[in-house]
Amino acid sequence: MLAIFHKACAHPPEELNSPASHGGSWKPKLPDETLREFVSRHPDNTFSITFGDAAALAYVRPDNPFSLHQRLFCGFDDIYCLFMGSLNNLNQLTKQYGLAKGSNEAVFVIEAYRTLRDRGPYPADQVVKDLDGSFAFVVYDSKSGTVFTALGSDGGEKLYWGIAGDGSVMICDDKEVIKAGCAKSYAPFPQGCMFHSEGGLMSFEHPMNKMKAMPRVDSEGVMCGANFKVDKFTRVNSIPRRGSESNWMEWDSH
Repeated sequence: MLAIFHKACAHPPEELNSPASHGGSWKPKLPDETLREFVSRHPDNTFSITFGDAAALAYVRPDNPFSLHQRLFCGFDDIYCLFMGSLNNLNQLTKQYGLAKGSNEAVFVIEAYRTLRDRGPYPADQVVKDLDGSFAFVVYDSKSGTVFTALGSDGGEKLYWGIAGDGSVMICDDKEVIKAGCAKSYAPFPQGCMFHSEGGLMSFEHPMNKMKAMPRVDSEGVMCGANFKVDKFTRVNSIPRRGSESNWMEWDSH
């Protein structure tokens, strides 16, 4: 999967952007070029959708739709979700949220997002923490321009993110796509963490601890985008908000 968001929609940590990307001959590409190259890899099996200059989503249909490492794409009520992996407790979650039997993981994530955005009965970190399985997902709310993504902690799925040539944020499960599109300004998305347009990056396993950037160099000794890990010794200054519209829309992680 590939998701690209204009820098006005998403504000990743500054350390993700490496100065080395702008000083050498190998520079980050513009989003349109990366999207075209991604689609060209699987021309007969890729679906993509763009939202003007704000965002683009691309999805490669799986060869085996019954694999545990499934890839799903779903859109409803102007909310779109790219999902990879599977949830062991999906049946329980669909009952909890009143969804129809047979609803897949992408449908559930959209419904969970809508519920927390509009009514907010639970903090977002607790909802994501309750997901049992290997998963990675990206949600784009095209009405508000909001981006939300999360990666499970078990290592079953991989996700990478980086900064494109125009400052856009790119999120993809293919490391080579990210490297080609973002040059040195890329890093693995941290496991057990979630990212939100307004709230930034935080751990859903340890929401009261800050995230810290860990310097990262490649095999040539060139500084790349930083890795991010939980700082076990530093707590956030305030408890994340629990209001009706603050959980998925604008949690306070600082």
